[in-house]
Amino acid sequence: MNGLKAVILAAGAGTRMHSKLPKVVHKILDKTMLDYVIEAAMEAGAEDICVVVGHQSDIVKDEVSYDVQFVLQKEQLGTGHAVMMAKDFIGDEGNVLILFGDTPLITGDTLSKMVNYHIEHKNAVTLLSTIVDDPTGYGRIVRDETHTFIRSVEHKDASEKEKMIKEINSGMYCFDAKHLNDSLKTLNNNNAQGEYYLPDTLKTIMAKQLNVNAMICDIYEDILGVNSRLQLYQANQIMQKRINYKHMEKGVTIINPTNTYISKDTKISSDTIIYPNTYIEGKTEIKKNCIIGPNTRIINSYIGDNVNIESSTILESNINNNTTVGPYAYIRPNSHIGENVKIGDFVEIKNSTIGNNTKVSHLTYIGDADVGSKVNFGCGTVIVNYDGVNKHRTVIKDNAFIGCNTNLVSPVTVENSAYTAAGSTITKDVPAYSLGIGRARQINKEKWVNKKR
Repeated sequence: MNGLKAVILAAGAGTRMHSKLPKVVHKILDKTMLDYVIEAAMEAGAEDICVVVGHQSDIVKDEVSYDVQFVLQKEQLGTGHAVMMAKDFIGDEGNVLILFGDTPLITGDTLSKMVNYHIEHKNAVTLLSTIVDDPTGYGRIVRDETHTFIRSVEHKDASEKEKMIKEINSGMYCFDAKHLNDSLKTLNNNNAQGEYYLPDTLKTIMAKQLNVNAMICDIYEDILGVNSRLQLYQANQIMQKRINYKHMEKGVTIINPTNTYISKDTKISSDTIIYPNTYIEGKTEIKKNCIIGPNTRIINSYIGDNVNIESSTILESNINNNTTVGPYAYIRPNSHIGENVKIGDFVEIKNSTIGNNTKVSHLTYIGDADVGSKVNFGCGTVIVNYDGVNKHRTVIKDNAFIGCNTNLVSPVTVENSAYTAAGSTITKDVPAYSLGIGRARQINKEKWVNKKR
């Protein structure tokens, strides 16, 4: 497959989506449809990828996660016209995949099979086809009585007899690059829509007595396109099922796969249990024997072995082995939670490091702090890290004890084994083995209530 290229057509507006966004940037789970197609091409061995953009091209470019080339199709005059825009990229050597940015269910495995079929049969063109019960809207694959490929005809141009055919053209191809570029020069728009159809290149190629064939894809879902919100939902369901079942086959327990949402990029090790209404997104990695959820969201984070997370949100952070989080905790980006840590209910942590065996049991905010091991936070602690202009860091060293309702006004350091008294506002460093007290002296006014009445 060396030298394989891919051209992905993504210029259309997608009017049936009724959206201000280009169709191909709509997401399934946490990834755009276009990114799924790019990944499939890469998995099939494509070394160079070109995306043909048109409608709101800047938005499409901004949303692509990979290093690809772009060409602009200023007018949308059909699939053939779109491919013409990439003629310089296609060149005259090797093979090129032609794909669509709104077919997110296509897999690298299916595309690899098509490329191998193309090479083994020495085809000038290989179409990817499949059999469906309702072929409405798709081009049809016309074959003779010996099952030999004759042509592909668009639905709008098909005869009534041809419309009865259930083998459809997915619109995905593997072309010999030189034959594709040569045939593009012969295209015209003499059809019902006045457009340049890519399937018409097949006539030119077949006229040269070159091999053209269609490989039938056994998994019809692979070729399904998305043209509406309903179809986006249906594709989301298929992708969700694929991902969740794959994890389950590898030893992950998912209590309710229809109510659990996991990114394609996420890695989960065996004997982890995922409870319902959990969202795991991006390049998250979850190790063994964890309990995740219910009602949890994790994005681009690392979760170690034997971690228990309940009803919490974790964003771009690390949670290490044997730690418990939640319920109702909020771990914000760039937080690093050590081993055997307890992060309890209504705790928020941001841009901080929490050492091993530390307990932050409830109702606490830790922002921009470096916390050592075996530290205990009392209820209601707040690290006051923002002075209205700049953020400042606080350091709390090993074995410190932070009393309930302590305000630590950054920058401040609580040294090893130091204590803060409950209700204190700490504005100065607390030395090791010392007690920091920052509160007004209590005064009792006897009989004050009687006088008030």
